Amino acid sequence: MKYINTFNNDTKPKIRVYPTQMDTQNFGRLQVRSTTEGLAPIEDATVTIYSSSFPDEIIEQFTTNTSGLTEEIELPAPPLEYSLTPGSTVQPYSEFNIKVEAPDFAPVTVNNAEILPGVTALQDTTLSAAETLNGGELFVIPPHTLFGDYPPKIAESEIKPVGETGEIVLAAVVIPEFVVVHDGPPTDTAAANYYIRFRDYIKNVASSEIYATWPAQTINANILAILSFTLNRVYTEWYRNQGYNFTVTSSTAFDHKWISGRNIYSNIGLAVDELFVNYLSRPNVKQPILTQYCDGYRVQCPNWMTQWGSKDLGEQGLSAIEILRNFYGDSIYINTAKEVSGVPASWPGSNLTIGSSGASVRMIQEQLNRIADTYTTIPKVAVDGQFGEGTADAVRAFQQIFNLPQTGIVDFPTWYKISGIYVAVTRIAEL
Repeated sequence: MKYINTFNNDTKPKIRVYPTQMDTQNFGRLQVRSTTEGLAPIEDATVTIYSSSFPDEIIEQFTTNTSGLTEEIELPAPPLEYSLTPGSTVQPYSEFNIKVEAPDFAPVTVNNAEILPGVTALQDTTLSAAETLNGGELFVIPPHTLFGDYPPKIAESEIKPVGETGEIVLAAVVIPEFVVVHDGPPTDTAAANYYIRFRDYIKNVASSEIYATWPAQTINANILAILSFTLNRVYTEWYRNQGYNFTVTSSTAFDHKWISGRNIYSNIGLAVDELFVNYLSRPNVKQPILTQYCDGYRVQCPNWMTQWGSKDLGEQGLSAIEILRNFYGDSIYINTAKEVSGVPASWPGSNLTIGSSGASVRMIQEQLNRIADTYTTIPKVAVDGQFGEGTADAVRAFQQIFNLPQTGIVDFPTWYKISGIYVAVTRIAEL
């Protein structure tokens, strides 16, 4: 075994922090999005925020706008140092309950949404037609993996043997549109399977396994490790080769912690949108590396990355690749998948901005106009292949709705976000 379980620090009692106990000078932010199952926005949904420690105490109430969004709310959070110090016995995030209600839809309740200081939590809620769910849907979010108690990763080889009789291995590394997440250990036949968009899965895992308050390069390093691990599972068809009908599990003993219904953080979401086609490679190895890690405080894992160690290196100014090489060795490097499934066309290779022209501009204009049928605050544009002020305004409106920097430039994250939303709203219209 590569890991060493050292739970000797768990003798300290852990303390949950409630709003009335917190230093009110520390705040995080929360924004709630309400959509249908096809990503169409739900306008005029009522969003109520409650204290998790006093469930009948209403803190704020909002109504969603035409894009299905609430305004951002500031909520009290613990001091920043709690999420920067391993072994803190005080919970480094505050918790709130969220209820979303809309006419003709079943309500959705999320208990224990996690608010960290200085960052924005994004809570997506998907509402179903009222007749499909009696009493609505409830998500109870368990503790963050760095604060709660979860089983450590069972060690595996970082490179899987291929070419064995009957083994399925993909011909190339492809970014999938969806992964199937088994919400439990592999052998738990009662656990549900969820079809999750690949990027949404990575954002959920990263928000569940590291703190969004950590240095940007630390966050990037951990996202790259999560991406590479997941793409190894996809590329080798690891679980399907064992007779299972899923891509990955939510068990920390086997894979990463994915939590149905949890919030993500805006900085983690943006980092994933920028990095999602990347994975980690070694020379002369075709498959993505199964980059395993542990927390490095309660569990030690020689030759793997430690999460708290990556935080320290980020604070020292190391880049993401320097952090990764510190743990996995100098031969590790960042590779890029050539194909992204489920999008009309791949990234053209350079930003589209004022003065750009051609087929890629025309495609973006067509996609924005289709999205504007569903998200009506996006202005429609002439489909002429010329990137002018009108197209830039439409891009900015799109970026505002989908939590991207409002530059008016179609950069890499914006290109794929437009493509993804276009595919989602087109599909639902065809049903």
